[in-house]
Parts: sequence; C-alpha cells; structure tokens
Amino acid sequence: MRKKSDQRPGYFGPYGGRFVPETLMAPLDELARSYDKVSRQRKFQRRLKDLLTNYAGRPTPLYFAEKLSSALGGVRILLKREDLLHTGAHKINNAIGQALLAQSMGKERVIAETGAGQHGVATATAAALLGQTCTVYMGEVDMRRQHLNVERMRLLGAEVIQVDSGSRTLKDAINEALRDWVTNVRTTHYVLGSVLGPDPYPRMVRDFQKVIGQETRRQLRKQVGQDWPHLAVACVGGGSNSIGLFSAFLEESRTRLIGVEAGGFGQDLGEHAARFQGGRPGVLHGTKTMVLQDRHGQIATTHSISAGLDYPAIGPEHALLHEEGRVEYTAVSDVEAIEAFHLLAATEGILPALESAHAIAEAVKHARHLSPKKIVVINLSGRGDKDVESVLDFDADKNKSESKSRETGADRHPAETWKNVVWGGDR
Repeated sequence: MRKKSDQRPGYFGPYGGRFVPETLMAPLDELARSYDKVSRQRKFQRRLKDLLTNYAGRPTPLYFAEKLSSALGGVRILLKREDLLHTGAHKINNAIGQALLAQSMGKERVIAETGAGQHGVATATAAALLGQTCTVYMGEVDMRRQHLNVERMRLLGAEVIQVDSGSRTLKDAINEALRDWVTNVRTTHYVLGSVLGPDPYPRMVRDFQKVIGQETRRQLRKQVGQDWPHLAVACVGGGSNSIGLFSAFLEESRTRLIGVEAGGFGQDLGEHAARFQGGRPGVLHGTKTMVLQDRHGQIATTHSISAGLDYPAIGPEHALLHEEGRVEYTAVSDVEAIEAFHLLAATEGILPALESAHAIAEAVKHARHLSPKKIVVINLSGRGDKDVESVLDFDADKNKSESKSRETGADRHPAETWKNVVWGGDR
C-alpha cells in the first residue's frame, strides 16, 4: 500500500514542482486552471471517450498469450494490447486529450517532442483530426533510426523539425519544443508526451493514460474472475504507459508492480538509461526527479536500442513510487530486449515495439518461478513496425560477431546465451 506522503500541489512527495523560467509560469498557471476546469466537465469527458472509442479504438484487448505462457512454464500471461490502437501505441490516449484541451483554450497550434516517433505521430494525428497546425521536434539521431515515423508525421500534415544540438535525441527535442512554446505561447499548446516536465504535465498525462489500468481491471474481472494480477510489468522511459497501468493497482497490495528501464549495453554512464541505477535527484525540463548526471551535475549521455526509453530522467511520480518501495524498477539490456522481440514474434505472431520488448524480457525472468495459477499482465505499449530496421541491424551485427567468434574459438555471443535461458535450450 502507498504511504501517506506530503502532497504539496504539483508535487509527488519531494519530487515534481515547477522549475522553469518566469516567462513560463503564467502559461503553466493558465494550463493548470484550464485542465482542472475542463477535466471536470461532462461535455469534455464525453467527447474524449467518444474519440477514444470510435476513433482510437478503445477498449484495447487483454489478450491471453497462450503459446508464450506455455513456453515459459504455464504461468498465465495477459498482454494489454495498446499496440492495436490507431497510430500503434498508447500515445494517442494523451495526444487526443491534450489536443481537445488546446481546442477548449482557443489554441490553434500544437507542438510536440518525440523520441521513437510514436508521440509525434499521435500528436500529428490528433491535430489533423481537430484542424490544428502541428510542429514536431525530433533529434537527428532518432530521425535516422525512426525514418518511417518521420514520414508518417509529414503525411499527416505536421512540420518535423530536426534537432542537431546536444545528443540529438529526445532530451534535446524537448529543449527545442520548450523554446518554441515560450515564444508562441499565445497561440500554441505544447503537447508533452510523458509524465515529465513541470506541473500540471505529470498529473495531466497520467490522467489521460489511466484508461489503460481501468480497462485492465474490468477485463481481468470478466476474463479470469479477479480484478487484479499477481504481477504487472511495463517499460519506463518517461513513464506514461507504466503509470497508466500501475495507477489502477497502486492500492492493491496483492499486485507486484515492476517498471523496466533501458539497461543498454553496460553499467557505466552513457551506456544505459536506467535512472535508478546510477541516477540521483536533480532538475531537468522543469521538474525535480531522478536524473542521470555526472559528478559535476551535468546531464549524462544515455543509450538504449529503443529511442523511446533513451531519456536521462524519469517522471516525478515514479521517483516517489521508487522511494516508497511500491514499485520495483529494474533494467533490461539491449540484447535481452531484442531476444524478447523475437520470442513474442515466434510464439504469438506479434512484433512488439522495442520499448515493450523490455517489459516482455523482464516478465520472462519471473515467469519460470511462478505457478500456472499466477496471472501476469504485460503492457504492450506499442507495435514494432517502427523498429524492424533496428532489429535487423542488431541481428546482422550479432551474426557477424558470432561468425568471428567461431573462427577465433571465442565464447558464444551473449544474445545466444540469453536465448537459451528463455527457451530452456537451443531451438
């Protein structure tokens, strides 16, 4: 059960708040007032529910992955299929909500940042639907590895601006989006894509994503006769898909909650994006939270094969949940994520987003130790079409490494070793 922590407005215990230039305080006040007002209006909620149902495709299925369950010893694994939503990920839940909010505020233009491209696609989609002008900021590195989503955004009418500063990834895209918002706040709403940033964004995005957990609870009751799982697992970049699932079970002491960060290819700074494995409290993009930083307090570079998890900070509510011990946070390596991608494809005919593959890999580690009576829910936050090239490139590099190892008599590539653990031997 959650502890009763000090809840100052805009804070999650000691985390959260608004650490922004004075020029952004008035826009954030306006946004908070507008959100608090419209979120209580039945008309707004009816419109949001209608679009999520008839346009985005809610409710998403809670699918019993029978073959995957059998391959892992018989534990009952259920996939929350956010990948089946319009645009291919959970991001559309928040994008539609914020686009409707912008419309109610009289904002004719929306802007967004994006890493893996899914939030950018979702925002461009919502903007096209509601007749809004849309600009998306995306790091040059992410544009290269997520080229398909770049073209999707452009086809939807959005302007995609390449960010060449810093690490040229999600962190830098957020920087540019904030600069744009400061300059054009009168006509523009910034559709932040995760439970990050200054208040009210962490709670607002969480509220738009709560539908994931709410549906899961109802579906569990109908499908298995109890409205809680023994284990719920979700990947954590900024943390919107995971908080969306976890929010329904935070008060359910019988449910173990695990958030999975990007373990990358090593434990040193710059080799991963696991904020709870080397991070410490700090301020980034207007909020106090856990941040990967060097000994001088400078933001550390990060790495993940998944563009959506490649961020040096985590949502402030997750920082509190970690501190309270209510949610466990682990890390999964690039190798493990790729193997989980192949595992789900081979057993269920589903290509997961590489972000979601991190959650699958973590669930695999626990499944063999659970009895067949136990229920595991994995949030399949997105589909893997966007990641096929990254997977193929990784596999090609792995094959080259294995070929070289055979020639030199070196040990087997770690990907093969992990595959044997998953399957219980060579296939």
